[in-house]
Amino acid sequence: MTVNRIIEDKELGPLFVRVNARARRLTFRTKEDGIHVTVPPRTSLAEVENAIEQLRPRLRAARQKQVRKLIDLDYRIDTEFFKLTLVGGQRERFLSRSELGEMQIICPPDADFSDENLQAWLRKVIEEALRRNAKIILPPRLYMLSMQHDLSYKSVKINSSSGRWGSCSTQGNINLSYYLVLLPKHLIDYVLLHELAHTREMNHGERFWALLDKLTDGKLVVDQALRMELRKYRTEI
Repeated sequence: MTVNRIIEDKELGPLFVRVNARARRLTFRTKEDGIHVTVPPRTSLAEVENAIEQLRPRLRAARQKQVRKLIDLDYRIDTEFFKLTLVGGQRERFLSRSELGEMQIICPPDADFSDENLQAWLRKVIEEALRRNAKIILPPRLYMLSMQHDLSYKSVKINSSSGRWGSCSTQGNINLSYYLVLLPKHLIDYVLLHELAHTREMNHGERFWALLDKLTDGKLVVDQALRMELRKYRTEI
């Protein structure tokens, strides 16, 4: 069955809408790549969007359960700018060792990784390490690209946004998610260029995409490929 429409939701990620001639109602299924929506023929986009809003809490919970991996001794992050390992230790308490680009968490032998409170604590510790790394890595890179392309901005802040990689206000204030450090370098640059382009063109009109096209080597196919690649990643661990 072909995908008839893809709805990009900042919180839920991509929703793949398919029309099925035999369908009698809207059905939602959460899979690894996103939420798959099956609709009867002649279902309007407004009806789909209304159903999404009504089911948003349940869809959010199902999506988080689907995509969030258990953080245990097998959990790894191995990206260009951040590497994480968890190892077993002999002490009764957790210990963490962190430096630029690397983090190791030493776990007690009796650690119960199925405990929700422990999972929440581990995510908090890892996210704080991501924040520290992002504050060191992202602002200098943004400044370099702004100078290279003559696109000035007023300020840059690193935040914990789980809905978008970055944003730019009408005043030229740029916000960047610390999850960016989990991306490959070329995708980090793409997001930074996207936000810098907003300092000149605020909306996503033709002039914005023409400018971003120019910033990504002047090839529309390059920009489209980068956007598709970026969709494979999520602003969470």
